[in-house]
Amino acid sequence: MALAWYVLYTKPNAEYRVARHLEERGIEVFFPTLRTQRPRRGYSTVPLFPSYVFFRADMSGLDMSLLRWTPGLRYIVKFDNKPAAVPSGVIEYLRRKVEEINAAGGLPTHNFKPGDRVIIRSGPMAGLEAIFLGPMKPTERVNVLLEFLGRLTRAQIPVEFLELASDEEIARALEASAPRKRRRRTRGKGRVIRYKK
Repeated sequence: MALAWYVLYTKPNAEYRVARHLEERGIEVFFPTLRTQRPRRGYSTVPLFPSYVFFRADMSGLDMSLLRWTPGLRYIVKFDNKPAAVPSGVIEYLRRKVEEINAAGGLPTHNFKPGDRVIIRSGPMAGLEAIFLGPMKPTERVNVLLEFLGRLTRAQIPVEFLELASDEEIARALEASAPRKRRRRTRGKGRVIRYKK
């Protein structure tokens, strides 16, 4: 009996159902989920690998109809037309990492809304001011709009790099980005205006 870990690919948002169905049939499942706190909703979990579930079995003795008729399952991940085995060391590493992240409080969360002015506090763009665009899921990198080399540029950065800008920082940014009124150079008909310095 050669037990090994394999990977299943599920329909979107069907990972929990597939994992539960296989566990009910006595198949060992590893479905890594991370704890996250949603604003105003409390704690929930999100899949580490959306649409993927790991299972442990002896493929030579497994009744394939158990898998074939699993609701929400699309297919077994294969290489060279054979189910792709995942080394058990990888599974153990993933288990440890998931436990560490969850023990540390889970994934970072945010309360940013589209249009909020933010300051990038870490990373290569630290110190720049930007406008938060989204997405609203705290588990993903977020889009921000920042002025870079004289033009607005969209950038993706980890949400933990951001901080809501203070009123003073917003006022300073608005002042710096406001168009400056140019002084007239002539009075008309080529008569130059000489300003006192």
